[in-house]
Amino acid sequence: MNFPSPAQVRLNGLLGRALAASQTAHLARFIQDKDSPPIALFCPQHTAHNHEGDWYGEHAGKWLCAAAQAVERTGDPRLESSLRRVADYLVSVQDAAGYLGTYAPARRFMCRQVAGPRTWDGAPGQRTWDIWVHSYLILGLLAAGRVLAQPGYIAAARKIGDLCWRTLSEGGIAITSLGNHHGLSATVLLDPAVELYLVTREPRYLELAKLILQQANEAPALELLPQILGGADAAFIATGKAYQLSWNLVGLAKLYRATGEPGYLQAVQQVWESIRQHHLTLGGGPWGGVAHRSREVFNPPHVFSPYGYVETCSTFSWIQLNRELLALTGEARYADEIEKSAYNDLLGAQAPDGDNWCYYSFPNGKRVFTTYWRCCKSSGPWALEELPPIAYGVTGEGHLTVNLYGPGQVTLTSPFAGAVRLEQVTRYPFEGDIRITVEPERSAKFAILLRVPGWAEQAVIQVNGAVVAVPARPNSFAALEQVWQSGDVITLQLPMPPRLHRQVNRNLQESRTPDGSPVSQEVLHFDYAAITRGPLVYATGLIDGFKSEETIRLPSKPEAALELLDPPAGSEARAVRLNLGYRPPLTFSPYFEAGGRADGAWRLTWLQIAPG
Repeated sequence: MNFPSPAQVRLNGLLGRALAASQTAHLARFIQDKDSPPIALFCPQHTAHNHEGDWYGEHAGKWLCAAAQAVERTGDPRLESSLRRVADYLVSVQDAAGYLGTYAPARRFMCRQVAGPRTWDGAPGQRTWDIWVHSYLILGLLAAGRVLAQPGYIAAARKIGDLCWRTLSEGGIAITSLGNHHGLSATVLLDPAVELYLVTREPRYLELAKLILQQANEAPALELLPQILGGADAAFIATGKAYQLSWNLVGLAKLYRATGEPGYLQAVQQVWESIRQHHLTLGGGPWGGVAHRSREVFNPPHVFSPYGYVETCSTFSWIQLNRELLALTGEARYADEIEKSAYNDLLGAQAPDGDNWCYYSFPNGKRVFTTYWRCCKSSGPWALEELPPIAYGVTGEGHLTVNLYGPGQVTLTSPFAGAVRLEQVTRYPFEGDIRITVEPERSAKFAILLRVPGWAEQAVIQVNGAVVAVPARPNSFAALEQVWQSGDVITLQLPMPPRLHRQVNRNLQESRTPDGSPVSQEVLHFDYAAITRGPLVYATGLIDGFKSEETIRLPSKPEAALELLDPPAGSEARAVRLNLGYRPPLTFSPYFEAGGRADGAWRLTWLQIAPG
């Protein structure tokens, strides 16, 4: 599946407002020129004395990527000027060898660092995020170079790639010695290395990617591909750091695209399945960190807690991973995960005016907007900018796909019909009725593939008022193939009853008897319930105005206790009331807007169910 450029797509409605707020309040203000704090870090007078080993330079590359996509999408001249000023400045301070980081010379990734005791997460003796920062700079310079048609930016990205190649090959420095989490924060260079190859077709960059993977496989504490293909759960690959692991998988998926090596795709899909089954919140964000040294690593499989940490950076990299798999396979399940993450844990982390983000979100917990320098302030806006091109696609056979639902329009290029404009009129994700008008440049026979969401049962599809007898199975594409003419109308009806979900926090004590027979005993068991409607997860505030936990007793027919209410003032979404009978009803609203999206507001997704 090929995606359109951001310029071909316009998202309106909920996602459109989030994009506009992010562009106006964050991208246009956070970075503007060389004096903006995240860019001032690259000033030679600062770098000459920076021995801190910090990661703050990542904001530059992330902002370049997000701003370039926003400029391509909107043509905003002020943002384009900022993008050009920042890229020009970064290129101007790159040294002759290609180095473009924030570290003093003795701390740079080309220098073998003094060995020291490693911490629990496998960090080097001296903390370093230099490769990490350069990885984002490569991606950002490539994006800016493409959108602004500036070959000098691409040349600067190539110089970084060449320096990395010399360091890891001739220099004899192992990539896994340049990052923490047993090297995961450095082996992310796999992604920009492959991207350099795909943009330039220079074989050296493909060799760089293969060398990174080889070193990641050979490092005893990482063993990336051997661990994956051996069946290791995501939690047990290195330290199970969600963000870094997902970014490594993005690079591995791109390496499959570049080489066609089937083992790479198999490995990516295996870990994807591990994450999907065991490590996602109901709202689609990778979670973990419960009773762990790090808030950002996966918990072991089968562990559940309503208090798990969802790092916005992890949600961002999960969306990117599903983007790559959707492009490679065309399978609806990957678009389903993108939509779930976007409408829940991603929007649930954004401030309503677009200028701030939560570093962590929690299924049950308080919304806390982060401080100035936190990484998620740049990951969230970039994740939003990924959504417009992902919303639609063109298959290898030339058929058109609708991957995400929401009001807006796109113009796609069909080999059969020329330019085809699709316009969605809908209140989705708040209601399930979707109307799509088809405007081909010329009448022709081709297929339009509509994604049937994984939660959507008994979907009904009509073309020009007549029901179409095509399979509409949940989590698949329904293919509508016919001669399409200007003015044809597709209607899609997705029933959205509120649904109750169950989860269990349990612990089994496992051992063996003296004769070797296995024995196990459940020593902990708590049941929980949560509510969704369509793609939206619902949450309530503090119970009775002050309780952050509540044990409820469900009636014998729990679904009958769910009552749909009209949207409250200031919301487009219908509320859901849980009528328990023995106490006043509890009212739920979509997770992303619960508590008015205010800093400090509480959101409770899961309520404990009474024993028995």
